Amino acid sequence: MAVCVITLREILYGATRAMCLLYQPDFGFIGNIIAKNRRSREKPHMKTSELAKLDRTDLRILEALQGNGGLSNQQLAEAVGLSPSPCSRRVQKLEAAGIIIKRETVLDARKLGLDLTVVIQISMDRHTPERFANFEDKVASFPEVQQCYLVTGQDADYLLKVVVPDIDAYQHFLLNQITRIEGVSGVHSSFVMRRVVDTAALPLNYVEA
Repeated sequence: MAVCVITLREILYGATRAMCLLYQPDFGFIGNIIAKNRRSREKPHMKTSELAKLDRTDLRILEALQGNGGLSNQQLAEAVGLSPSPCSRRVQKLEAAGIIIKRETVLDARKLGLDLTVVIQISMDRHTPERFANFEDKVASFPEVQQCYLVTGQDADYLLKVVVPDIDAYQHFLLNQITRIEGVSGVHSSFVMRRVVDTAALPLNYVEA
């Protein structure tokens, strides 16, 4: 049963706002809402002529690796219908082209005691490159921050996905980390109740082969 926690104080340079928070620790993150932005800046949009040329075998390789990045070359070759040597060469070309950036190990947050996931909207007092750069450098150093996006179209400037053990840990993180970053003028926290879709896999059905 969900628990309602009343008047969690989000103190932002002397301002206090009351919230009613619905939190259920058995659930996780709703959707793949925010993408990770660790110390990197967005690259300019690529022209169609600059996009990588892929065939159906390349797409099968990418699909297999998105489903399980820990596949050995032998397992991958069998999955896509290639012999090991040409499969390895294709993977190396995909890596060299920057299509395969890295392979990560996905951990179960709940089994590690990280039961609370929070989506945070951050507003900045001034929209200057210096303010944004300082904020991004700070949040990139916090292990609790899983994803960070600079956004437009709403009051917030940034969206963050944060994972912590419980509400007390989040309150400590909020008051001692986030609100102490220079320029942060507003914070709105949304507590996740259920993980419905949570994936980093890209929709390869849009890629022409």
